[in-house]
This record gives sequence, C-alpha cells and structure tokens, in this order.
Amino acid sequence: MALTAGDAAYFQRGSLFWLTVITVSFGYYTWVVFWPQSIPYQSLGPLGSFTQYLAGHHHTLLRNGYWLAWLIHAGESLCAIVLCKHKGITDPWARLLWFLQTFLFGVASLSILIAYRPKRQKRT
Repeated sequence: MALTAGDAAYFQRGSLFWLTVITVSFGYYTWVVFWPQSIPYQSLGPLGSFTQYLAGHHHTLLRNGYWLAWLIHAGESLCAIVLCKHKGITDPWARLLWFLQTFLFGVASLSILIAYRPKRQKRT
C-alpha cells in the first residue's frame, strides 16, 4: 500500500482555544520568572496573591520549572519529527511546521499528530 500524495504534506493547526490558553499561560509564566517585580499582584485577585507567594518564596523552583517545561517541549518536538517519518509525512515544510508547532504548544499539537491516521491506497 502506498500513501496518497496529500499525506506526504499533511499538517493541521491546533485548536485555537488551546493555542490561546498555552500562549497566555506561558506568557504569564515567563513574566513571573523574569520580571516578578513588575506584576500588579493586587489587580489579579487570588491569582495575584498566589503568584506573589510563589515568586517570593519559590522563585528557584519556578525558574527551574520554566526551563524544564521548555526542555519537555523540545523533546515533544523531536518526537513529532519521528512521528512524521513513521506516518509518511515527507514534505520538509510540513515537518518543519509540525516541529515548530509542537515546540511552541507541546502536547496540544503532538496529540493531533498522534491521532492522525494516513490514508492508504490499495495497489492494483
């Protein structure tokens, strides 16, 4: 069985909801790790109080967790490249898009690639 032509260049953007949630969350996490003094804690309600406590008492843990999260995303993006190969996605542009999307958004992207089942053509 051979792959169809469209399968070699398969790419699907992740859900806009999850991409937004991850972007806002990682943005806030970056703000807390690198510029905790500039956060308006009082304006954020319970989230501000909790963030202020973490930034004040566990900043090393936050910083290490931040870099660990990026390391995990890097590992997931390498898994995406391997999955592309196993699923017959050979187009370099599609592979690059999977790598970048998975690096930035992690499992929200990788789960789409894992669920992808390439269509097969019957040989005659």
